[in-house]
Amino acid sequence: AGFFLDVKDISGERSFWSFYNRVVQLQNVRQVLHKDCLANKDPTECFFPTELIKSIRTPMFILNSAYDSWQIQNVLLPTSSSPEKSWLSCKDNIGNCNSTQIKVLDEIRNTMINDLKVINDKADWGMFIDSCFTHCQTLFRISWSSPTSPRLGNKNIAKVVGDWYFGRSQGVKEIDCEYPCNPTCNSLPPP
Repeated sequence: AGFFLDVKDISGERSFWSFYNRVVQLQNVRQVLHKDCLANKDPTECFFPTELIKSIRTPMFILNSAYDSWQIQNVLLPTSSSPEKSWLSCKDNIGNCNSTQIKVLDEIRNTMINDLKVINDKADWGMFIDSCFTHCQTLFRISWSSPTSPRLGNKNIAKVVGDWYFGRSQGVKEIDCEYPCNPTCNSLPPP
């Protein structure tokens, strides 16, 4: 997880932008960012994964939830955005979200899927983007390779990553449907 998006929170602010901007300034990251991006965009924007992946040539595998719980809790609904009580319940458990809130979360998902289209032309890259309300799916066996792990098609994360890494499949790019379509997400512990 960590494919953080440059999106506005529910108050309309780009609160996560300021966090990324502080990192760019503190680490003087501008010096290593891609020159083509810097020619047209602010260094902070060039530091977001959406822009970074455009200039990476080394094959990568992107594993993330399209409904990344950390991103929803800290980028879309940070404390500074003063979320309403109904959003606080949704923030902690996607099952508590109403249909209007799910539409907002679907917009975040669609932004991520759209931002990832750039890797469709990178044949040696892979991805597994599920619709689970979770974060960091590689740390625990239950999400990585257990009989109850989230699946896309009939493959869990370990199988898809293994197929990509060992070259058993070409173009390993799995993207899940919108929440709540994937019943295998239900086996994960709360975020």
